[in-house]
Amino acid sequence: MSRAFDEVSLASLELFCLAAEQESFTAAAHAAGLNPAAVSKAIARLEARLGVPLFVRTTRKIRLTDAGRSYWMQCRQVLNQLGEAEREITGRQQSPSGTVRISMATPYAHYRVLPRIAAFHARYPDVHVDMHLSNRNIDFVAEGYDLGIRARMQPDSGLVVRKLEDAPLVIVGSPAYLQRKGTPLTLEQLGEHDCIQFVLPSTGQPVAWMLRQYGKDLDVLTQGSSWCSEDPLGGITLARHGAGLVQTYRFIVEEDLAQGRLVEVLDAYAGRSRPFSLLYPMRRHMPQRVRVLVDFLLETAPGNLAPD
Repeated sequence: MSRAFDEVSLASLELFCLAAEQESFTAAAHAAGLNPAAVSKAIARLEARLGVPLFVRTTRKIRLTDAGRSYWMQCRQVLNQLGEAEREITGRQQSPSGTVRISMATPYAHYRVLPRIAAFHARYPDVHVDMHLSNRNIDFVAEGYDLGIRARMQPDSGLVVRKLEDAPLVIVGSPAYLQRKGTPLTLEQLGEHDCIQFVLPSTGQPVAWMLRQYGKDLDVLTQGSSWCSEDPLGGITLARHGAGLVQTYRFIVEEDLAQGRLVEVLDAYAGRSRPFSLLYPMRRHMPQRVRVLVDFLLETAPGNLAPD
């Protein structure tokens, strides 16, 4: 039986990853206890086998080519999985350790996940959580993420989806704004108000407001002079300072409503929500460090939380 990887040893892949991360053959050689010539020859053999250059070489440093970066991300993931599997099989890993990379929608990160990370670290002190806060869709493999949390699903049949919660939506404005412009009671009156817009990164278009009337779901395009993109929390800050009305998640403005900094309006049209879900690539073997964070996020999702 022929083997596809006869010419590529695990050591060569490890040296390639070291060189990519150190941006230096010399530094990689030092870390591996070899001489620089040995590392350079191993990389050259790897490039010859693949038929593409993995590095751009200059007199001062090296950097990955586009093909090299893609190859490095996948090699690093494979090496990490091999190490994880070995630790689990041999029983050397008594507790989870390593780095988990997670990309989260900014509102959910600030109000749902970040306040709980200290409790996670207390339980798993050797697991490091690399948190990326963004509202754009991510490529798990190409960008090297283990997990993602999003309110809007990206079309990818290769992802496992675990719902965290259905987050109710509300429309709010500041007392000063409502005193100046009046409180809307109907959809027609909403059209006379300054509605703060959030522009969806994937489309470049403002997000329609999600309402419900007589049991029927309505998606309403509103108008306003203030537009925010990338971070929905910008619209909340604008609303607090009297720039207009905004539709947002109730969990973001609960304290503002309780303290009177914001006032809910058009509650007769409320009742809509968006699901926040935990996403990760489908795989046979999930590293223990990732599994414990998945379990923690599901365990501490709203509805399962103990009071603080």
